[in-house]
Amino acid sequence: MKKAVFPGSFDPITLGHKDIITRAIPLFDEITIAIGINSNKNYMFSLAQRKKFIEECFQEYDNVKVTTYKGLTVDFCKTHAIDYIIRGLSVRVIELDASSYF
Repeated sequence: MKKAVFPGSFDPITLGHKDIITRAIPLFDEITIAIGINSNKNYMFSLAQRKKFIEECFQEYDNVKVTTYKGLTVDFCKTHAIDYIIRGLSVRVIELDASSYF
């Protein structure tokens, strides 16, 4: 079984997040959207609100689940036998990365 995780704070979930997840659905048997808990961050929405927003976005997909976690993403993956991490890149991140090489 191909299992993937899409980690993030999702404060709030955006159309970009939704697009990345929707595109990944056919690639994996199971996708876990993992909301990281960071006590050092000030969030706009509560953890319960963010979880509810995401669950509502993906309620039609049986292979997408939403959970929360503390600690390192790699530890979460090991605990849940997840072999793939889904990530998105913004144009700004790509520009910053490229500027360090040129």
